[in-house]
Amino acid sequence: MSWDDDDMDAEKLKEILGVVSSEIPKLVEAITKTLYNQENAENMAKSVAQFYKSMRDAGMDDAQAYALTKQFMSNVSVGGLIAKAFTAGSDHDDDDGIDKKIEKEIESRIKAKLKMDKDEDE
Repeated sequence: MSWDDDDMDAEKLKEILGVVSSEIPKLVEAITKTLYNQENAENMAKSVAQFYKSMRDAGMDDAQAYALTKQFMSNVSVGGLIAKAFTAGSDHDDDDGIDKKIEKEIESRIKAKLKMDKDEDE
């Protein structure tokens, strides 16, 4: 590679970084405005409250319902989505395996509820 090729690559990189640095903030701002307008905020609040209530109705205690609701909120928030995009492909879990424990607990409660509903139908 000659010196001229290096200069050309540096110029292309400079151009790309210029576009990225100007366009990404605009994109994030547009997404944020869309997601956090008053109507969307009210809908999110209702959704989170309904999620928490459904966890409690499923028989989970306050701590379990809170942990799942917290996880639910991070999954639907802009920050949570961006964090997931950057950690995509990693099998992220809390140090003590809380996510997996909660997942297994949900699975077992769903199975128990389905079995109970099936038994009632018979």
